[in-house]
Amino acid sequence: MPNSSPAPEALLVKLTELIQQWGREQGFQQIAITDVNLTTEQQHLEQWLSRGFHGTMAWMAENSDKRGSPEKLLPGAQRVISARMDYLPPDTEQIKILKSPQKAYVSRYALGRDYHKLIRKRLALIANQIQTFCDDNNFTHPLNQRAFVDSAPVLERPLAEKAGLGWVGKHTLLINEHAGSWFFLGEILTSLPLPLATKKMENRCGDCEACLKICPTDAFPAPYQLDARRCISYLTIENKGAIPIEFREVMGNRVFGCDDCQAICPWNKFAKPTTETDFHPRHSLESSDLVDLFLWDEQQFLKNTEGSAIRRIGYQNWLRNLAVGLGNAPASQQIIEALTKKRNETSPPITALVAEHIDWALSRQITPPKRRQRKLKASH
Repeated sequence: MPNSSPAPEALLVKLTELIQQWGREQGFQQIAITDVNLTTEQQHLEQWLSRGFHGTMAWMAENSDKRGSPEKLLPGAQRVISARMDYLPPDTEQIKILKSPQKAYVSRYALGRDYHKLIRKRLALIANQIQTFCDDNNFTHPLNQRAFVDSAPVLERPLAEKAGLGWVGKHTLLINEHAGSWFFLGEILTSLPLPLATKKMENRCGDCEACLKICPTDAFPAPYQLDARRCISYLTIENKGAIPIEFREVMGNRVFGCDDCQAICPWNKFAKPTTETDFHPRHSLESSDLVDLFLWDEQQFLKNTEGSAIRRIGYQNWLRNLAVGLGNAPASQQIIEALTKKRNETSPPITALVAEHIDWALSRQITPPKRRQRKLKASH
């Protein structure tokens, strides 16, 4: 094994400057470096898990020790290189879509290609450049590094906050005072003792509680706390079973994720549209009618969601979500016919889960309920 004496400080400073440059070249809007100490954040995670707020996301509880100890993911890890990349699609009228009940609302992050591979590849390129720099300069410090993009037990937002990329807002998402919150995060864990970021960004939420008040399902029991079991993003993506009836009406036309708490945030007036064409909407997902998406067969679904985050929920849960949206849409003979057609398909047949949601939607289409269009009140 190579001598483990510290790398020359001047070279580490130079490398840190180069990492910033390489990050910009790879399309990241910001790069910052922090240590791996997450003791306080680990305690918050354990409290969140103990209250069952993670719902059926068992993977959140599994390896929880690694989430609070990055060095358990990467032996010898001393630093986290945290990166953010904007994803706000340009020229989309998502609020208009949200207020058009016959349209399908898809969360902005999922309108284009899945970000995981793109960002991981870019981070891997930076990691390779770090390796080359160390080789070229005969670093004696052992180098061990690994890139992550929401793909391992890593506390991304707390690490990004420690690095100075923003602060965790009351809606539990990271906010940057110059860029809002429409961005992805990724990390490189490294064994190099790189210089740390100078300071954290001050939490500037102040007295604002717009994100808490706008939530359709009242998923925030308190500021900085999210009960995922009530969150529409969880219900439409992570949840594999039936969507509880109490949440269906207030879901409206949200068929994959929910952006309400971000869209209302005043800091997002500083958000800038992404320049990454891979994050631009595909297959008209930013403005499609619910009924058109519902009539996709499985092959169309697989084709049109290739390389998309949407594919991970599977065709049947896609139909489940769309059925709820159709049940909330204004009464329409076209919708009734589409629901009935899908309900009666036998080759291949729909699942009992989808059938139950279609039956719910049909009952509301045939005998429309009094539209309350109100926020659901929770009893936490």
